[in-house]
Amino acid sequence: ADDGMTWWYRWLCRIAGVIGGMSCAIAGLWNCVTINPLNIAAGVWMMLNAFVLFLCEAPFCCQFIEFANAVSARADKLRAWQKAAFYCGMAVFPVVLSLTLTTLFGNAIAFATGVLYGLSALGKKGDAISYARIHQQQKQMDEEKLTGTLEGQA
Repeated sequence: ADDGMTWWYRWLCRIAGVIGGMSCAIAGLWNCVTINPLNIAAGVWMMLNAFVLFLCEAPFCCQFIEFANAVSARADKLRAWQKAAFYCGMAVFPVVLSLTLTTLFGNAIAFATGVLYGLSALGKKGDAISYARIHQQQKQMDEEKLTGTLEGQA
């Protein structure tokens, strides 16, 4: 399915997802080395985020799991805004659970992956010539309305 993403932007999103998964896994493991139960819960959630990111963005990293390719194929069928909402929501939850620097920095790249997908959902930017033409037509219509109103008063 053509979602309007260029090949390099699709690869950028995938690489950001893999790096975000690595940062979530490392920060989640570090977050679990504590006695505070909320930090442990946030760390476990972060490691779950890492697993989901790896599963969706890089299924070759999870070759030992039977359903990895099926999950990745289903994730590829999702629209960009759906991936954006899922990844951003997934990254915000541990921060809400336990607001520490480890959870903030660990989930930052995973959240950025969601932002990248969200930006791709907005679509391509128009070119300057089209905007200038539309602006010129709008200006011309406004002038015609203004002169029509002035002539109607006279």
